[in-house]
Amino acid sequence: MSWSWFHKLGSPPHFDDRARRWAPWLEIGALLLLAYGLIGGLVLAPPDYQQGEVYRIIYVHVPAAWLSLFLYSGMAVSAIVVLVWRMKLAECALVALAPVGASFTALALVTGMIWGKPTWGAYWVWDARLTSELVLLFLYLGVIALQGAMLDARKGARAAALLAVAGWVNVPIVHYSVEWWNSLHQTASIARIGKPSLDASMLWPLLAMALGLTLFSAANVLRRMRAENLRRNARQRWARERVEAARV
Repeated sequence: MSWSWFHKLGSPPHFDDRARRWAPWLEIGALLLLAYGLIGGLVLAPPDYQQGEVYRIIYVHVPAAWLSLFLYSGMAVSAIVVLVWRMKLAECALVALAPVGASFTALALVTGMIWGKPTWGAYWVWDARLTSELVLLFLYLGVIALQGAMLDARKGARAAALLAVAGWVNVPIVHYSVEWWNSLHQTASIARIGKPSLDASMLWPLLAMALGLTLFSAANVLRRMRAENLRRNARQRWARERVEAARV
């Protein structure tokens, strides 16, 4: 198996070409899926027999929570590449993933609090799932802070990479917290062995929202990576030409 494609993708100008082409298509796919998910989940799906209308917040909360873990895992993989192979594009990925992941983590926490008030009677409880998700947000913020704390961008990326790798241990804690501890948070309704507990009229819009927000986050990360890649290669002729072309 040839790894030439991988080395080619690691080329800053080659990545810039691919990111510029892929991002709009990802955004179009995200828009279509989110439109279907929002209409299906907020309008067409029936009320839940226990929670009534309040359950509809899952169409934002569940995808946001899933992405908070998925993006951190992607950030940890990028961090390993930074520490082992010192790839500049992996540093760009680390820089791009952190704010996107932090945003979805904050969204998961806020929507969870809104859901918790009518369900548990309080906006916040020191539940295992909520607490570990809050720790995840602090880890994201720590990575962002370390990246900006040093004048040398490459040193900042390596310091942030160390924290990202060490902090990944919290990802399985968040995921399995409802099984390992006595938690107020409900157990998995979708990713379970056998048939999901949600009816198809509720499940398909939720899956569409999850995929739509995943595509949206991928497009966002690509655009952020492209901007960081151009900034770091500002002295290169190809980067100057593309910046000038974008201004015209």
